[in-house]
Amino acid sequence: MKYIVLIGDGMADWLSEGPTPLQRAKTPNMDMLAVKGTMGMVSTIPKGFEPGSDVANLCILGYDPAQYYCGRAPLEAASMGVALEENDAAYRCNLVTIDQSGIMVDYSAGHITTDEARELIIELDKRISTDKIRFHPGVSYRHLMVWADGEITPKCTPPHDITGKNSLEYLPSGDGSEQLNTLIRNSMAILSDHKINKTRKGKNPANSIWLWGQGRKPLMPKFKDKYRLNGALISAVDLTKGLGVYAGFDVINVPGATGYIDTNYTGKAEYGLKALEDKDFLYLHIEAPDEAGHSGNVSDKIRAIEDIDQLVLGKILSEAGRLGDFKILLMPDHATPIKIRTHSSEPVPFIIYDSTDIKNNANAVYSETINERSDKIIINNGYELMDYFIKGMKC
Repeated sequence: MKYIVLIGDGMADWLSEGPTPLQRAKTPNMDMLAVKGTMGMVSTIPKGFEPGSDVANLCILGYDPAQYYCGRAPLEAASMGVALEENDAAYRCNLVTIDQSGIMVDYSAGHITTDEARELIIELDKRISTDKIRFHPGVSYRHLMVWADGEITPKCTPPHDITGKNSLEYLPSGDGSEQLNTLIRNSMAILSDHKINKTRKGKNPANSIWLWGQGRKPLMPKFKDKYRLNGALISAVDLTKGLGVYAGFDVINVPGATGYIDTNYTGKAEYGLKALEDKDFLYLHIEAPDEAGHSGNVSDKIRAIEDIDQLVLGKILSEAGRLGDFKILLMPDHATPIKIRTHSSEPVPFIIYDSTDIKNNANAVYSETINERSDKIIINNGYELMDYFIKGMKC
């Protein structure tokens, strides 16, 4: 048996706002899974945790966040090949756009290119790093700051949660925050007049950093030790790749995988199918719906969902049979409602399709309306979903 987990990041939305992007999108392959599979709702954000992809994907992979959650940045450090010492504090370092009045205009600096961003982060590392603080370039607007023997107690707010709001009201606070705020202020002085921003005409300038998502390196068992399956992971996002590193997966980089609506959907499916020739388990993560949700762009979110259905799921369904029996778990990690342009904590819909156990759910479709079905499976502890998927047992 081959096991395939397909995550459309942030794909779900709020039914209360009318037809959702998932309902409006043309998704014949997802709907086929709904007709022939097992449908349910799962809570991927435990009470007391902020609704983030780090917590949600940790849950989906079968790890209880109460025991294993370490913060977002340490996971990204693993993906970037940045080794953390036991007492290092890793922080996510966004390149952002903040206007003169302090408004957070853009959490991604116009989705700055990786090459442009790398030059800016290297410049910051040269000019404001110390023997305790270093900056490491990542992908697009997503980067890393490591603070040796640093604090992880400051209260920090994700920049995508404060788009359009006064950033001065959300600066890091609490013990250790003075150091973080000094770095943010110093970055503004350097980045505002940098030549990269002067050449990016018509795009939001990367005129500041924003520090958040802090933590120390985690200690978690390998996925193979938990489930006796060899795995591979495909994602364009360092956060998800880092989870793959700590879980012991082969992390596969796909050319043209960007994390946006222009990502290489077909390539992700092709590389995933190739990996399954040798592996038992594939975790395939696609960021595009989440980015569209953060931008408040309905048409982009619909397009991303349709591309996942046609170019990823469609290809997998047409070719997975040559690998033998297989199961697919399709779901978002969390909702990213267009109305609020950030993550929310409510349960999300999932489908499990088993090529050896075909169901007959006449007229079923894949959307948030699964929650209204009387025959749905309910999993309250998200980390138990993987047991249900692999072992067929509802905890």
